[in-house]
Amino acid sequence: MGDFREAMKRFASGVTIVTTIDDSGAWKGFTASAFCSLSLDPPLILVCQARTSSSHDAFMECDRFLVNILGSRHEELALRFAASGGDKFSGSGFEPSQVNGLPALPDALATLGCGMHDRHDGGDHVIYVGSVYSCRVRSGAPMLHFDSRFHSLAESGRN
Repeated sequence: MGDFREAMKRFASGVTIVTTIDDSGAWKGFTASAFCSLSLDPPLILVCQARTSSSHDAFMECDRFLVNILGSRHEELALRFAASGGDKFSGSGFEPSQVNGLPALPDALATLGCGMHDRHDGGDHVIYVGSVYSCRVRSGAPMLHFDSRFHSLAESGRN
């Protein structure tokens, strides 16, 4: 499996923070680089979460979640939300989304509000399929994850 891990480190991916609210009203979230578009019609995405994540139970029970696509300036937040436990949201800049009240990062490159469409077994991860019902987009340079480190991609100048 060492070769498999090394091979996967060679695939560059974007970085997201996925958030929800648990049954007690507490904000929960995790960093994910395993995220992609699944379907345009209907609009569906998928995101994967480790079963060992401290927020796993909240996502197994929730009916909606928000995907925050990170920009190059969000490395500290990506690291914070990748760690298990602790108060990840304190001083993080997250605010309740105007669309659904879920924790949103105001300066994220994009936010996708999703209903939980399905959950699938993915070995040591769970695959969540989200039905996208809202999108907000802003300009900026994306954060990438490659070779177990975060990297910045120069802004394209596109609006």
